[in-house]
Amino acid sequence: MAGFSQSNDKPGGDSDSPSPAEKRCGGDRRTHQFPKIKYLLLSGRRARARRQEDRYRTFYFDRYSSKLFAAIVAILFLSVLDALLTLHLIEGGSKELNPVMSYFLKYGPLVFLVAKYFLTCIGVIILLLFRNAFLKRSTTHTQNLFSYIIGAFSTVIVWELFLIFFVVS
Repeated sequence: MAGFSQSNDKPGGDSDSPSPAEKRCGGDRRTHQFPKIKYLLLSGRRARARRQEDRYRTFYFDRYSSKLFAAIVAILFLSVLDALLTLHLIEGGSKELNPVMSYFLKYGPLVFLVAKYFLTCIGVIILLLFRNAFLKRSTTHTQNLFSYIIGAFSTVIVWELFLIFFVVS
């Protein structure tokens, strides 16, 4: 075995070179979960969680799918339709049962409509920001709530149409 020396080097690399984790400079970029404003305004980069470990935490994105955009537009449209049908029912003698919306109704139909739209927008924005939050008790993400909200609004509108066509008229 002349001419060969034994080495304590690890296979595939120099024993003195640092590991890949030690070569990194700076802190972990994932500690800043909320995206920077420039990415929100100027077409961001993150569209989904890339690591398996990130899929079960709250993770913010700055790019959203067209399906999500359609769901948001549907929720806002159904909310306005609900407000208009509610105003029509109130003109026919019905009463608003929601105490929050009843409060706004005291100030007139325009204030009622604007408040309904504004409160729905706030709720949609909160759901959008936390759409990938993992709900630990239900083993689902909050993004599934968009379809549930559309279903709830649709049920309310069907009920209001039933009241308009079969009860109030």
